[in-house]
Amino acid sequence: MNLLTVVLFLPLAGFLIALMIPRSSGGGSRAWALVLSLVTFIVSLALPVMFDRGFTGEQFALDVPWIASPDIHFYIAMDGVSLWLVLLSTFLTPICVLISWRYIQHRAKEFYAFLLLLEFGLIGVFIAQDLFLFYVFWEVSLVPMYFLVGIWGHERRIYAAVKFFLFTMAGSVLMLAAIIYLYNRAGTFSYPAIVTMLSSGRLTFAGNEQMLLFLAFFIAFAIKVPLFPLHTWLPDAHVEAPSAGSVMLASVMLKMGTYGILHFCLPMFPSASRTCAPWIAILSIIGIIYGALVSMVQPNMKKLVAYSSVSHLGFVVLGIFSFTQLGLDGAVYQMLNHGISTGALFALVGLLYERKHSLAIGDYGGVAAAAPWLSTAFLITTLASIGLPLLNNFVGEFLVLQGVALSNYTWAIYAAIGVILSACYMLWLYQRVFYGEASEDVRSHVPDLNLREWAAVVPLIVMMIWMGVYSQSFLPPVSKATARVLDQAQINVPFRVQIDRNAEVARAR
Repeated sequence: MNLLTVVLFLPLAGFLIALMIPRSSGGGSRAWALVLSLVTFIVSLALPVMFDRGFTGEQFALDVPWIASPDIHFYIAMDGVSLWLVLLSTFLTPICVLISWRYIQHRAKEFYAFLLLLEFGLIGVFIAQDLFLFYVFWEVSLVPMYFLVGIWGHERRIYAAVKFFLFTMAGSVLMLAAIIYLYNRAGTFSYPAIVTMLSSGRLTFAGNEQMLLFLAFFIAFAIKVPLFPLHTWLPDAHVEAPSAGSVMLASVMLKMGTYGILHFCLPMFPSASRTCAPWIAILSIIGIIYGALVSMVQPNMKKLVAYSSVSHLGFVVLGIFSFTQLGLDGAVYQMLNHGISTGALFALVGLLYERKHSLAIGDYGGVAAAAPWLSTAFLITTLASIGLPLLNNFVGEFLVLQGVALSNYTWAIYAAIGVILSACYMLWLYQRVFYGEASEDVRSHVPDLNLREWAAVVPLIVMMIWMGVYSQSFLPPVSKATARVLDQAQINVPFRVQIDRNAEVARAR
């Protein structure tokens, strides 16, 4: 059986079995979700082992006819970008189960079932090669997140869930219209077939036609990123969501947007992508600086981290539209970095909330005295988030800025302001929460990390260090995939060609 199919359908099978567990057995639901998510992660570890790093195209492909008319196939495969995004999804799901172990007591069965369904939808988005199948997975991932926020969220959970749903659906309708139009023009939903037809000239779009199709896809993806000014749903969703929902939303779900821009917009609509690149870059830079400035004045920890995501994802979009190999490599690496470091921030903020039942920064202070190991884990995550060398975010931000500088040096200068501002708001957050005189309330209600919490936090810290110290264990497959994107987009980048020639000389030696 195809290994990718096993990784995809294990969470779905886990979801269906979870529905059969008696509602009274909350412990059974937790144990089942943990076991199933761990098994899925362990199986998914075989993907990078079996992945051919010297091959440029999709791997682990499975193409099975699904619906005869219209011609829809169950067509899945992965490249060097989707490889790591799938691993990110399977890696974080058991961590989400662990951090929710004590907090989720109400309707535990449904909560963990939706978490497994969300994992299924997210994996499907990153490996679908049929446009209709991609849309199905896109919508499948929306449903469990809506319920995770709407049922297990905080006071304004219904408002946040409905706002999240409406924003995403508005973009999805535009994308669906564009997908249907593409099918009518190409006669197939197969993404590789459409790209091949475009590159060979058998399928062409007029200038206005390509621009409208690009905008339909791009707006759907920009809402999901979210790119300024389409970001307003994100802080509400993060603040109201349970910790596991915030982790999966920030770490994986937002990457659906950046992955979609990279995987679909650039290869299918290269002229429109280049035409729109200047104003998209400006919006990205505005998002970088705006998100950082708003983070600096937030009294709520979750809202601060949420606005920091707007800033960090601006780097990703800017790197993509630099149209350089370094920029695209950095963008993909920053997607993975953000998934680890911001996911860890939301997990640690959730652990603080479990202890004191408050997200207000002003309610804390002196936590380092009461919980030194928790403060140490938070400090490492804070330093990773601000891009300290030898930690993961530094590599991604450095590559993005270097690639953007090759394309437009002015953009790089303005984007670098966000790096400085991120240090300001994150270190200020850490100082206000963990330093100072610990009140009696903090000393009595904020214990240190227990064994279960260590099990959730340590893997995240290990990944921050590993990705910061040894990025070459991740980047070669990414570079192959991004170089292919540039080739598909028919964009001649001399710097990329030079890099490829050096690699050929090294291999010849």
